[in-house]
Amino acid sequence: MRVLGVDPGLTRCGVGVVDGAPGRPLRMVGVGVVRTPVDAEIGVRLLQIEQGLEQWLDEHRPDLVAVERVFAQHNVRTVMGTAQASAVAMLCATRRGIPVTLHTPSEVKAAVTGSGRADKAQVTAMVQRLLRLDAPPKPADAADALALAICHIWRGGAQGRIAAALAKSAPAPAAPATRRPAARQEYRR
Repeated sequence: MRVLGVDPGLTRCGVGVVDGAPGRPLRMVGVGVVRTPVDAEIGVRLLQIEQGLEQWLDEHRPDLVAVERVFAQHNVRTVMGTAQASAVAMLCATRRGIPVTLHTPSEVKAAVTGSGRADKAQVTAMVQRLLRLDAPPKPADAADALALAICHIWRGGAQGRIAAALAKSAPAPAAPATRRPAARQEYRR
């Protein structure tokens, strides 16, 4: 399975592509950052993110796109930019028929380090180790994107199998009841 991880952001949108399967070695295919100028208008920045992500999708042809789920922060402006970049990533993938999944930061940290409270340095060190890289991926947004891809490969496969098993074991829905037309009554005076 090839997964494109996206760590959304307006200034730096981290992207990372990982090949792998649960229980098998992982391989980094590509990593980078789509950057936009801070002083550009929001529409221009979102367009640049869209164009950058489209290039990554064209080049790497992932089976799935894993995006960091936006969570509430104290800085509303940061949350809005992250949410907008996240929506662009989901739109680009969905337009191509590529499934999209969202993972929270704590899910990603737990999957990669074993602790949902790990800091960025711990996540980066584990990404480097898991992908057998000579140096840590930089900037942190790129490392986070790789961590998202790893998280989905390890967790998403299991979640998909659980959902398929539940769907298979669920009782078949009851057939809808057929309604008979009401008998016509005639009233006489």
